[in-house]
Amino acid sequence: MSNNALVRVKDLVKYYGEVKALDGVSFEVYSGEIYGLLGPNGAGKTTTLKIIAGMLKPTQGHVEVMGISPIHNPTEVKRIIGYVPEEISLYESLSIIEFLEFIASVRKLSPSVWTYVFTLMRSFDILKYSRTPIGALSYGTKQKVAIIAALMHKPKILILDEPLRGLDAKSAKILKELMNLHIQSGGAIILSTHIMDLAEHLCTRVGIIHKGKIIAEGSISDLKRLADAPQGTLEEIFLELIREREEVAHIIETIKRGLSE
Repeated sequence: MSNNALVRVKDLVKYYGEVKALDGVSFEVYSGEIYGLLGPNGAGKTTTLKIIAGMLKPTQGHVEVMGISPIHNPTEVKRIIGYVPEEISLYESLSIIEFLEFIASVRKLSPSVWTYVFTLMRSFDILKYSRTPIGALSYGTKQKVAIIAALMHKPKILILDEPLRGLDAKSAKILKELMNLHIQSGGAIILSTHIMDLAEHLCTRVGIIHKGKIIAEGSISDLKRLADAPQGTLEEIFLELIREREEVAHIIETIKRGLSE
């Protein structure tokens, strides 16, 4: 693994019972880049992100986040990252302000953080809901609260699992701008998304995960060469690489059956 990577993932394996969700996943993420983790439903994206964020232990493999193992020291990793999970879970009896105060308290943040928090709340147009119980908010507004909670301590690394889900067009644009500002300041982002256009325009590099394995990785231009599709969109490249993988698997299975007969 490279010495200057902010996030290092090596040979991750994860079983859920008899189901192998991850099968040797490896990649690295560097300062100043957005790494897109793309794949069909059930490919292993969320499982991978949960392991990096210290929310889940792998069956095998190694992970380092700024030199710290989320497997052995998940609390320390949670302190230095910002994580927006695919399924947000907030304290719904608390108001937005109460919830963010709780997060600030847990993270032992300085009172000066509130200047930034209120700027984010104004940007996402949720100041008017600041005293509203979270349980009474729309899904999109809850998503904005989760994003602010992930950003408020200005972490070096952001882990974003479908972060645009539920956001209106204006808020989605603001989040994309915040992501660009984050990497311009030397941070890194791992992004999982189904929105191929978003990944194509934002991501520095992309890893395509299929059935628990990274089957292709590189810049968009790298993937275009790999898929022999110089004019193709990321969505077309994604579908082509998945199709080729399925075809190879089918051929191998046919050969195996022939050998056993």
